[in-house]
Amino acid sequence: MKMLSLILALTLSAGCSGIERGRASYYGMTREKTANGERVDPKAFTAAHRTLPFGTIVEVTAPKSGRRVRVRINDRGPYIRGRVIDLTPAAFKALMPLRHGVIDVRLRVIKMGKGRIKRRRRRRTRRSMHRRRGKRSPKHKRHKKPRRTKKKSPKG
Repeated sequence: MKMLSLILALTLSAGCSGIERGRASYYGMTREKTANGERVDPKAFTAAHRTLPFGTIVEVTAPKSGRRVRVRINDRGPYIRGRVIDLTPAAFKALMPLRHGVIDVRLRVIKMGKGRIKRRRRRRTRRSMHRRRGKRSPKHKRHKKPRRTKKKSPKG
């Protein structure tokens, strides 16, 4: 019984430390949108992680070089087996030169994010509101063409 409680305590303490090991790559050479709606900035220190909430600050350490960098999670991924994080080129370059492509890293959570991102709301027009409900907007009704009916030929 004591052994079981000791194993359980060790397992829980290891899980709470927030340390994860794996491989990291870089992405974002193009400025596509991230999962939270931002544009990828190759010069920013941001990253993609599968499960951590958006806004989480993570310290990424490259054991081979001993360098560390802090990044903010703003995207989902990587979707390649064995990789734990995708870094922007600037963050990756702070750890190793880009020519390495994929490196071994250790992650440590510094500050958990709330996961909520304020998105800019798209302004809704009257036309888009009607389209959303599956109706045609009043503007279309105004320009509706009259129905053609067969003309009756005069009998004569």
